[in-house]
Amino acid sequence: MSAYMVGWAHTPFGRLDQHDIESLIQKVTTEAIADAGLQPSDIDEIFLGHFGEGLVKEIFLSSLPLQIDETMRFTPSTRVENACATGSAAIHQGMNSIAAKNAKFVLIVGAEKMTSITTPEVGDVLIRAAYLKEEGQVNAGFAGMFGDIAQQYFSRYGDQSDALALIAAKNHLNGSHNPLAQFRKDLGYEFCREVSERNPFVAPPLKRSDCSAISDGAAAIVLTDMETAKTMGKAIGFKAAIHVNDFKPMSKRDIVAFDGCAQAWSRAFASSGLSLDDLSLVETHDCFTIAELIEYEAMGLAPMGQGARAIHEGWTQMGGKLPVNPSGGLKAKGHPIGATGVSMHVLGAMQLTHTAGDIQVNNPEFVGIFNMGGASVAHYVSILERVK
Repeated sequence: MSAYMVGWAHTPFGRLDQHDIESLIQKVTTEAIADAGLQPSDIDEIFLGHFGEGLVKEIFLSSLPLQIDETMRFTPSTRVENACATGSAAIHQGMNSIAAKNAKFVLIVGAEKMTSITTPEVGDVLIRAAYLKEEGQVNAGFAGMFGDIAQQYFSRYGDQSDALALIAAKNHLNGSHNPLAQFRKDLGYEFCREVSERNPFVAPPLKRSDCSAISDGAAAIVLTDMETAKTMGKAIGFKAAIHVNDFKPMSKRDIVAFDGCAQAWSRAFASSGLSLDDLSLVETHDCFTIAELIEYEAMGLAPMGQGARAIHEGWTQMGGKLPVNPSGGLKAKGHPIGATGVSMHVLGAMQLTHTAGDIQVNNPEFVGIFNMGGASVAHYVSILERVK
């Protein structure tokens, strides 16, 4: 392991009208540095994860963390973007800097402000992450793309609407216990299963309850090297940190297989010497419920086409053999694009330090994280463990 998390911070996710993108960035910057027991002047380098040119007018944001303190002036800072995996991409850049001994303390910030523009405008921005030559005209944007994925999955393996509703209900139940979550209401299975005025089809077979929402939020972590981490108050290590990219056009892949996700998990288990059975919980990228269902199969929890067993038999519930998305996931916790990957790592660290409150899993040892960019294009898997 080349880098260790020694401090972190996380805003609530949702519609944060009291914050603009600058204040979100500066809030978690201040809090993460303080949580690590450091001063702003201790930070040697910054990587800022931010997806959104078009979500906010200002796109050159890398120096905004510096403004919390005069002593941070001249600190090198770089914006990182890799679609919905932007936060994890920023973490990997920070880990590389630590491994290369370019820095002793690296600050990673993930932030997004998505509610400043209209919902159709958000859709127009996000669809730019698709392969526009083939996928740019899909109705309903990314929801339409994942609706098509769900239709193909159903055609091959049968109608899984019950399983998708159970996944949505699970994540909303978990989110109801998470004070950081955008949606803190237990919607129940029946609401998520039935089409209604409040839960209409967005991109059949996906309903509103199957889709993550527009969200604001930020998260941050401080990374350092192993020797320094031993002197800190707490330290979360990376047993594995894997990045895999697949072809971008969906036409070049079996889109219901999520091969890149499977490859990332396989490499993570190989590099860590662990297996899925060793994990205490997983935070996975449920941008849409069909994604979580397929990810069950890609991580090896169930054979291809049988992912529904994991939710029908309660394996992924809190208290099940592998709780998935105790936080509520992207579905209920929220999905501010640039913040999501960093958020997943912060929530994993909270679980391992037993500071996750009402979403705490009993005595976790290893936490798995999967963060995805695009329609199964960029894939990041981390396996975290507490070392101090």
